[in-house]
Amino acid sequence: MEYRKLGSTGLEVSRICLGCMTYGAPGRGKHDWTMDEAASRPVLRAAVEAGINFFDTADSYSDGSSEEIVGRALKEYARREEIAIATKVCRPVRSGPNGAGLSRKAVMAGIDSSLRRLGTDYVDLYQIHRWDPTTPIEETLDALNDVVRMGKALYIGASGMFAWQFMKAISVSRINGWAEFVSMQNHLNLLNREEETEMLPLCRDQGIAVIPYSPLARGRLSRGWDEGSQRQSSDANAVTRYSRQEEASQEIVKRVSAIAERRGVTRAQIALAWLLQKPEVTAPIVGIAKPQHLSDAVSALSVVLTSDEVRLLEEPYRPQGVASFE
Repeated sequence: MEYRKLGSTGLEVSRICLGCMTYGAPGRGKHDWTMDEAASRPVLRAAVEAGINFFDTADSYSDGSSEEIVGRALKEYARREEIAIATKVCRPVRSGPNGAGLSRKAVMAGIDSSLRRLGTDYVDLYQIHRWDPTTPIEETLDALNDVVRMGKALYIGASGMFAWQFMKAISVSRINGWAEFVSMQNHLNLLNREEETEMLPLCRDQGIAVIPYSPLARGRLSRGWDEGSQRQSSDANAVTRYSRQEEASQEIVKRVSAIAERRGVTRAQIALAWLLQKPEVTAPIVGIAKPQHLSDAVSALSVVLTSDEVRLLEEPYRPQGVASFE
């Protein structure tokens, strides 16, 4: 396993981050493709044994059961001082008033609930899951600063927003002497490269870690275009998210397959290698349900694409515009 500093911080994280949305009690929350605890634990253990020390979850994943499963497993399989646990706040966790968003109340209740479910005194990275247009960013950042000062989180990060919003938040924190965002969890892969225009240059300039989600485009890059999966069949976003430039996307998938076949590696390794060669990217967030997926992710670290291969993979892409931050 390779490790890298998380942006300009001193925290060392594995170059593969394990995305934990996959692990959660079926029937809790809106996803029916998640793995229960018995099925999740062997994968989490294998990840630790492979050297992965960076784990990303959220309070909203499977109504909090993702945090519960991950917390119990990591307590058994890993030393707390060696691993980095990331979670998020903002998405709805219950119905009724104050059940979502980034108000001071939501942030303070969110961190305490996440710590309880994870079974830990602190998280290494506490992220806002999205931008909350209904709450002044000053209120959110003041609350996050207090979370850090209380020792409940070591660092704070953000996810899924416009570059101007991210820079505004950084500036507000800087002016007030508050804890600043150190990471950006954004949507970036070979089929969606809109973040290259504004967000990646901003993160490079500000020393912000980039930890992209959906590095395999929800499986689109790891199999034939017409091949499906349980998640794709039940997840509307998985079906529609990459359909805006479908002809170009299909050509990219074909080229991923051709390069993988020529090199004798999997398509997933090629797609991840493309992300890993970007200097701004610290660690792609990979959802892993099977042992071979873990092997693919780790093996991608040793795949070095040539400049010609990068050009072939990028050439068919057509700009799509940012539709939304799902």
